[in-house]
Amino acid sequence: MRAVLLNQPEEFIVVEKDHPGHPGPNEVLLKVKCLGICGTDLHAYHGVQPFFTYPRILGHEIAAQVVSVGENVTHLKTGDLCTMLPYRNSIIDQAVKRGKPNCGTGLSYFGVHEDGAMQEYFIYDAVNVFQANALTQEQIAMIEPISIGSHAVERAEIKPDDIVLIVGAGPIGITTLIMARLKAARFIVLDVNPQRIDFVKQKYAGVDTLMADDHTVDNLKKLLNGDLPTIVMDATGNRESMLKCFDYVAAGGTIVYVGIFVGSIEFSDPLLHAKEITLKSSRNSLPVDFKKIIRLMESGIINIDGLVTHRLQFNTLETSFTSLYNSEERVIKGVVEFN
Repeated sequence: MRAVLLNQPEEFIVVEKDHPGHPGPNEVLLKVKCLGICGTDLHAYHGVQPFFTYPRILGHEIAAQVVSVGENVTHLKTGDLCTMLPYRNSIIDQAVKRGKPNCGTGLSYFGVHEDGAMQEYFIYDAVNVFQANALTQEQIAMIEPISIGSHAVERAEIKPDDIVLIVGAGPIGITTLIMARLKAARFIVLDVNPQRIDFVKQKYAGVDTLMADDHTVDNLKKLLNGDLPTIVMDATGNRESMLKCFDYVAAGGTIVYVGIFVGSIEFSDPLLHAKEITLKSSRNSLPVDFKKIIRLMESGIINIDGLVTHRLQFNTLETSFTSLYNSEERVIKGVVEFN
């Protein structure tokens, strides 16, 4: 079977692999149908993704079809369309026991620590596979990135009277906004890219937008009649942007880092204490996020209309992938379609 391997930064090669065979008693054999391209994949291609080793098969935003199931699997059947939780733990440690499998010390991330879904077939643990027959393949491929936003929103503990600033209008910033709007607070989206600001303006009525510049704090106060956001969620993975969140947030407010970068964050301890800021990170997501998003998609409460802007073909991926870096392409979210 065909697989696309990231052999080293900026080098995709096509390889032939053996078919994975039959699943074990608690496993399922999946055929990939559609695959979302994540910032993780884009960063890995350029060699700037933390926790990453080469060579590696990328891909963790998955829509797949069940080919066969193990003898102990009862919640899935041949032909089901499904997605999967792409994180699993080799160690049942304290975090896992406390209901935090998203950040266990033995966490293995599909497509990062182990080979992912840029291949035709693979076998996976059935407990982490979720049936989604009522959804389209593209909807299913978007469940995992929306789940990142869902978990971040739960970490933020948004209340209806909050003013929420989402920094970064890339795919994760947008999926965070999709889930955050269900909390009925006031929302502002900040970005340096006018094309992405325009996308938010056109797509999400009632959401304020600002271009990031040297006057962002003043512009926030002007917009909010002297106030500042009570919750700031940074989805950029950019160090300078993440540092500025301490200036953006109101006294008594909360900062949630959704994006990640390779390096250290330093901040003023007197400022942290003076504002009594709550600082949080958000890593991955939980099974409950997947189940919630499937229900919300099935009911039509959330949709992905317009989110997928670019569709690549699996059989030409090694040559077309770099088009996603072209600013003139106005990429919001790309997917890979499998024949």
